[in-house]
Order: sequence, then structure tokens, then C-alpha cells
Amino acid sequence: MLRHATRLETLFVIVPEAALEAYESALATVCGTIGFFLLDEDARIWRIEGVKDAGAPEDELVSAMALAEFVTGVPAELGREDTEAEGWLARTYSSFPEQLVGKRFAVRGTHLGRGETDGRVTLSLDAGVAFGSGEHGSTRGCLRAFEKIMHKNPRRILDLGTGSGILAMGAAKLLHRQVLATDIDPWSVRTARQNAALNQLSPLIRPVLATGWRHREILRRAPYDLVFANILARPLCKMARDLALHLAPGGVAILAGLLGAQERMVLVAHRRHGLKLVARVQEGNWTCLVLRK
Repeated sequence: MLRHATRLETLFVIVPEAALEAYESALATVCGTIGFFLLDEDARIWRIEGVKDAGAPEDELVSAMALAEFVTGVPAELGREDTEAEGWLARTYSSFPEQLVGKRFAVRGTHLGRGETDGRVTLSLDAGVAFGSGEHGSTRGCLRAFEKIMHKNPRRILDLGTGSGILAMGAAKLLHRQVLATDIDPWSVRTARQNAALNQLSPLIRPVLATGWRHREILRRAPYDLVFANILARPLCKMARDLALHLAPGGVAILAGLLGAQERMVLVAHRRHGLKLVARVQEGNWTCLVLRK
């Protein structure tokens, strides 16, 4: 369960879709949770908000905001809202009743108590930690995409950028396979480990702090039959070559964290290295791509 000794602060910016990635990365320098909200569907204007401990240092944020403006050419004013910890958690809990995802999964926050949903694989997560302040359409898309290919029964599985660990847990619980779950953020690795224990999946999930593909544990377990990569469009493009190198022949990659307008860019980067599109899943404003080597 998430606990805060001090009050929280919500930081937010309102930007056009083209600037979404850059400003999300900027807020992520100081915020443990990030949410996206589409304010104007016609104009494609988004609100990005993150939650941080009030009073925490922001030197890195100042530089990151300046870089986001330089890269995108879009200036954005940083907004602030005081958010008491209990009030934020209450809002988060009320925003996340049990979620039924695809045909097989149910996601339950711990605030709902223990329980299993008939006919579904139930994943329990601490809503305050795992969900943050926004619904993750890209994660839902990944679970739906996984349903499309799970009949292939992949043996070697990597969840790159695991976050809360939800994708790793879904694969481990449905397939009874071991999953390597990596992230560049120590907080995410701890969260994934806690959620794996909560779901009695610790023997099957190995959370590891790792940057990109060069970590010895990632290399040792390669090649992979299934890779989840629910991150952002530009990092996906930069890692396309490494993904292709470490994917087994016939292996499948499920890529997410991209908006519809970014799909072509991601596809071009991966097709260049021999990966083929076999399916796409749309979840709200988010697109999930299923590629095969």
C-alpha cells in the first residue's frame, strides 16, 4: 500500500498531441505516477499530470521542461495543485473499480479486497501504486494483444519497461511460465516485485533494474519468444535493432505506449530490421502493435 508522510502535489501541463512524449518525459523526472487525459478530441489537446511529494527537489524538472520546449517548439506552462495523500488515494480508488480486460483478464485494486472473477485470470494491484492518476489504455491493449497470440505458448518471455508488472503477471499467471521483468526505474522494479508477491507469482517473475537491452540478465536469457515493450514511441524506434537481434525466429513482440499518429514511425523502424506486422489493437487513443520475426 502506498503511504506518504507529507502532502502530495499534482503537476500538470496542457499540450498538443505532438508534444505529448516530450512533456511526459519531463514530468517523469520528478513524478512517480503519470496520467494522460484527452481534453479536446478535435484539436488533439492533452493534459499530462503527475503526482510528486510536495517540496521534493525540482532542478531536473526545470531542465527537462526547457528541453521539451526546445525539442517540440511548444511552450507549456507548468500548473500545480495541492493534493493531500488521502484525498489523492481516495480519488484514485474511486476511479478504478474492477476492470475487465479482453476475454480473459480482470484487474482488481487491493482496495476492493481479495477475490477472483469467475472465468477470468484475476490480477490484484495496489491502485495507489499501480494505476497512478490515469487509466492505462496502452496496458489494456497489450493484454488484449497477448490474448491473440498466447496459443503459441511462448517459453522465454521478457517484459521490457515493466512498470507495475501487470503484463509480466498476466503472462506468468496464464501460461505458468517464468518472465523477466525489467525497468530503468528502481521504484517500478520494487513495485513489480511487490505486486508479484501479492499475486503469489514471485517464483515466476524476476524483476530486474536494467537500462535497455545490454543488461547481462537480458542477454543471458535471450533469444525471446515473446517481448512486451509498453514504453514510448521514440524509445521503441531506437531499440528496434536490439529487439530484432534478441527475438527468436518466429518470436512475437507486443509494442505499446504509442498514439495512432506514431504507428507508422514505429512500424518503419521495425520493418527495417525484418519484423512484420501481424496484428494491431486499438484501445481508446492508444495503438498496440503485434510484430513477428
